Amino acid sequence: MATKKSSTTKSSSSKSSSSSSSKKTVWGLNKISFWTIVAVTFLYAVSLILSAINASKLNTVIKALQGIATAIMIVIVAILAWRYVRSKPVVWKVLYVICLLIVIAGIIVPLCLI
Repeated sequence: MATKKSSTTKSSSSKSSSSSSSKKTVWGLNKISFWTIVAVTFLYAVSLILSAINASKLNTVIKALQGIATAIMIVIVAILAWRYVRSKPVVWKVLYVICLLIVIAGIIVPLCLI
């Protein structure tokens, strides 16, 4: 009887630990997403304020802040997209890499032209 009770306790504790670890992963992702939005909001708010006061001398700073905010969002989305694609066939992974390279070029090239 003692072995049955201990095995039941072990299995229930392992179930609870695996479910709590999956909840931690989701909570971590939600938390990261929230704070990313907060950080990007701050960058866009500064950019909007500088634009509103017509700081033409700071036009480069405004564009750089917007580029940084966009890059942060792209990084988070790229990580989530890879989690979706990694279990798919190779064609999905190739499409992911091509799209990511085009997005990165779309962010970097305009920043270099400033």
